[in-house]
Amino acid sequence: MVEVKTAELMASVLSKHLCDGEVAIMGAFSGIPMLASRLAQMTHAPNLSYITGGSGAVNPLLEPLPASSCDDRLLKAECVLPLSDVIDFEARTEIDIFFAGGLQIDERGNCNLIGIGRPGEIKFRGPGSVGLPFLSRSRRFAVYAMNHTARTFVEKVDFVSGPGFVDGKDFPGGGPSLVVTPLCVMDFDEERMRLKSVHPGVSVDDVVQNTGFELRIPDDVPQTGLPTEEELELMREIDPLGVARNSL
Repeated sequence: MVEVKTAELMASVLSKHLCDGEVAIMGAFSGIPMLASRLAQMTHAPNLSYITGGSGAVNPLLEPLPASSCDDRLLKAECVLPLSDVIDFEARTEIDIFFAGGLQIDERGNCNLIGIGRPGEIKFRGPGSVGLPFLSRSRRFAVYAMNHTARTFVEKVDFVSGPGFVDGKDFPGGGPSLVVTPLCVMDFDEERMRLKSVHPGVSVDDVVQNTGFELRIPDDVPQTGLPTEEELELMREIDPLGVARNSL
């Protein structure tokens, strides 16, 4: 049996979260969401469109898959938008799903890409918010994390780059809908993060011990479904160099 890499499992889960006819967008470090989007196009969502925000490419050919949405190889695409148009598009409420990440992510789906520490006393500086503030205007957003530790999944983020659910704020978007990590899949219950499934070889206690807030846990937590053989073949066709597959 072919070994399934964790990144492929994550891409398979994210792919199933995409629907035919939707428009998706992603930021700079986006190998896994690019793989997920292309997989969705080749399986259940042929009319999905996705924008790689760093280059402005719409439906790039991905031959082979690059590590970043800023790679100039992505300019071989159905069309390429200037950065001003990408930002304008993000600011509208026409993006169906926004892929997001963060140095820190809290139980309400708020993401921090600014830095770790207090204002004026930042101990570790991130890349900045970039397009993340527009999460609040997308119809929903999915968070993908390259690690799952209590330092990443914190009770409260030090800075809010991308807002999730915020008390007293009525954003036009639908908020966070899914979180996929190397350990598990989570969704939201009453605007709080809830464990949905654990990946093969991972226990519920593993997730709890690596989460810095009290996670909502249902009575029955299933195992995350593995990609089918067809999905694995397609992902390795899209990503022959293993850029996403070996990114964890």
